[in-house]
Amino acid sequence: MRFTDVLSQALAHPVLGLTVLLVLAVILVNGWTDAPNAIATVVTTGVLSFRRAVALAAVCNLLGVCCMTALGATVAETLYSIADFGGDSRGALSALCAALCAIVVWAVLAWRFGVPTSESHALVAGVTGAALSMPGGLSNVRPEAWARVLLGLVLSVGLGHWAGGACARWLEDSRRGSAFFRRGQVAGAAAMAFLHGAQDGQKFAGVFLLGCTLAAGGGSAGERFSVPGWLMLLCAAVMALGTLIGGRRIVDTVGRGLGGLSPREGFAADLGGAACLTLCTLLGLPVSTTHAKTAAILGVGAAFDRRDSRPVARDILLTWLLTFPGCGLMGFFLSRLFRLAG
Repeated sequence: MRFTDVLSQALAHPVLGLTVLLVLAVILVNGWTDAPNAIATVVTTGVLSFRRAVALAAVCNLLGVCCMTALGATVAETLYSIADFGGDSRGALSALCAALCAIVVWAVLAWRFGVPTSESHALVAGVTGAALSMPGGLSNVRPEAWARVLLGLVLSVGLGHWAGGACARWLEDSRRGSAFFRRGQVAGAAAMAFLHGAQDGQKFAGVFLLGCTLAAGGGSAGERFSVPGWLMLLCAAVMALGTLIGGRRIVDTVGRGLGGLSPREGFAADLGGAACLTLCTLLGLPVSTTHAKTAAILGVGAAFDRRDSRPVARDILLTWLLTFPGCGLMGFFLSRLFRLAG
């Protein structure tokens, strides 16, 4: 699939053009609201200024998308095949547009209140809700793809929390000075941003290809799945732009609201979150970088029995629990509305 082919199709089919613009908008919002989680601890501990940390995250997001998608696009393929929209090209694209609108609204609301939500799970929920509104209902959902999403959800939270606590206890008695942990935090933030790009960049590339496939009148699964190089660069560049716009409120909630962290503790959180994301990415599981990083920070807090983070943790947990039904219902009803209007 060449860039010129997609461009000509988008110009010839306005609904596909709108779908492409909405996918790019969701990627931009993801870089704006989700990527800041990777730099929350390095900013909170004062190792890097917010602007320098955002620039670091933007570069590493771009590298993560390109490198990991080139090595293996299993995460992208899971999102590509999450649901079947049927053979009605125009109706399927309208439903996908509705799902993308639901994700943008959800993400902006989360940013407005400074709560770190997961666009990854919003993406899964919105697309699934839109597919449920199509003829066929529940049969449109692919259970094998959803099983990978749920497995990734359990691992990102459980393993992230455990890894954060384990790293904190491991580093507790270290005799290395503060300068070592400050340098380590920069490397940890870079790794988290790289893995965020590797995960979320793939997911949005999968949805982009899904839109192109639906426009061609095909199903959501092809004989041989691959992500073209130009699409990797496009997703990476738009995500990097979103990160450069910044997400100060998210950083404040994740870094400061979950308890003040020392450079040692911040390094432990970055190390635990990166370990969790690396394992899940290598296994090809679509996971939330927000969940993995926040769970790692909570794991560090639990290792030292910090109770001041619990109220904020409850608010974040509630938002996570509401993401699937909230975005799913928005995708379902907006899909019905869009298709009626079309």
